[in-house]
Amino acid sequence: MSSSSSFSGGLTRRRFVQGLAAGGALAAFGWPRAGAAAPRVPVLTGTDFDLVIDELPVNFTGRIRPGVAVNGSVPAPTLRWREGTTVELRVRNALRPGSIHGRQTSIHWHGILLPANMDGVPGMSFDGIGPGETYRYRFELRQSGTYWYHSHSGFQEQAGLYGALIVDPAGPEPFDCQRDHVVLLSDWTDLAPADLYARLKKMPGHDNYAKRTVGDFLRDAKRDGLAATLEDRRLWGEMRMTPTDLSDVNAHTYTYLINGTTSLGNWTGLFAHGEKVRLRFINGSAMTHFDVRIPGLKLRIVAADGQPVHPVSVDEFRIAPAETFDAIVEPAGQDAFTLFAQDIGRTGYVSGTLAVREGLRAPVPEVDARTILTMDDMGHGGMGHGGMTHGGEHAGHDMSSMQSAPMKGMEGGCGANMHGSMHGSMQHSMQDSMQAHPASEAGNPLVDMQTMAPAPKLDDPGIGLRGNGRTTLTYSMLRSLFDDPDGRAPGRTVELHLTGHMERFAWSFDGEPFASAEPLRLNYGERMRIVLVNDTMMTHPIHLHGMWSDLEDEHGEFLVRKHTVDMPPGTKRGYRVRADALGHWAYHCHLLYHMEAGMMREVRVEA
Repeated sequence: MSSSSSFSGGLTRRRFVQGLAAGGALAAFGWPRAGAAAPRVPVLTGTDFDLVIDELPVNFTGRIRPGVAVNGSVPAPTLRWREGTTVELRVRNALRPGSIHGRQTSIHWHGILLPANMDGVPGMSFDGIGPGETYRYRFELRQSGTYWYHSHSGFQEQAGLYGALIVDPAGPEPFDCQRDHVVLLSDWTDLAPADLYARLKKMPGHDNYAKRTVGDFLRDAKRDGLAATLEDRRLWGEMRMTPTDLSDVNAHTYTYLINGTTSLGNWTGLFAHGEKVRLRFINGSAMTHFDVRIPGLKLRIVAADGQPVHPVSVDEFRIAPAETFDAIVEPAGQDAFTLFAQDIGRTGYVSGTLAVREGLRAPVPEVDARTILTMDDMGHGGMGHGGMTHGGEHAGHDMSSMQSAPMKGMEGGCGANMHGSMHGSMQHSMQDSMQAHPASEAGNPLVDMQTMAPAPKLDDPGIGLRGNGRTTLTYSMLRSLFDDPDGRAPGRTVELHLTGHMERFAWSFDGEPFASAEPLRLNYGERMRIVLVNDTMMTHPIHLHGMWSDLEDEHGEFLVRKHTVDMPPGTKRGYRVRADALGHWAYHCHLLYHMEAGMMREVRVEA
């Protein structure tokens, strides 16, 4: 049965009107009108909840499409809990036969510490919630802060099953504010998510409209010299990759949302002059890194992934899928400010407004000029494209200083092995400092690249954010308000490589996709270190369920506690884990389609 027929057969006027209330902009009802207030996401508080998961028609683009709702809302209702209490949530699966989103469902409470059978990952921590079934989640809250929840079944997260989760502290906060707003960012597609995944497998470069042209070649040759430009194009050609491929899916497919509202809907957070306003930023998207700023206001970052940090004042920050940041702003001098979030590939944005009353807007900035990846970005230090990128970033390295990049030759991937073309002395020098790689990557048809000179890059704002005149948050700026909560030195280190093949849209750890990989086994109570090396040209946010990830600085010292660690290309980052949660846990890239394509492992904590 086709997607359209299975959806339309269950459409009733009652459910259609529910879709209007859920936040989808339904043109048939004349919404959104200029100056009209955007629909508000429901807020549920307390300790006892009944949540119903069902398919619901929504309209964000002018087309009515089937979303996945919780209690008739897309996004799902905001849940507000309190530290120290025990919450009980009865989650009922009301998905109909023939739903394009499947019959089984689940909810994962992202970043919340709880028993494994409450974690909500079908096939790992429980069996999932079958048709007509109700699953009872019950756990004590041992933390506070800004988190979120989402489905871990199929692609339901992409279709709307995600929501904000706020845990108020049992005691006073380390900062004060007079107002509090959730800013939940997400991406929506009118395609059935399974169809989008199928397209990625067949045409992974579908959304990459910005490939370099003859005009780009002539400009680069004039700026950098013909030899360096020819060498740059040769390297990228041998890799069968493109430096403009910053994200697999972008605004050519996606519509970006704030709290379930498009830019036209103008989500508005109210303030009064003189107030300190707390903004709880949550990236609930399936595939999109957002760069966030509010022109005219400083953002004082006070929490990362729910945990308090020493305040740091910035103009802008990048937020990866699944990350959360809390910021304090002090609006003054005007009645409206634009909240602006553009995607990493500079293909689109979503905007909202902070204002003294509904209906106001402020100027919306232009999307920044696109930038391109360099060899240095990809961990082949010293082999970046010389001069300036499209966005004005300096790559910092002259391509003419190196004959070729030491990248892996793979069938269908990077072409012939490139080591032979280097000068002998340079080759020996680089081999001494080259990154070692697991044997499972060697000759692996699912691995098309290996980084040779990765670095933590904790003080790098990232591609598209360097040298733009704005102070941008980096991981090196984040310092937890507390010391290392464990205090022990790690007893052992496990190194894992993030691997992939761009043309085949295959993703994995160490070249081994989830279906064939052995679990990572931890001993209960041990303090260990995980080191991640990104061997791909994509940025991967990595999430370990059930336990904290205590990110280390370049010297191996505790830096900041997180539940999701973003891994740009060419990075090598370590974090400590205390294995204090028995059971089977998911460990995966939080780009939804990368996880589905194999970048996932099971972690077993055993006594």
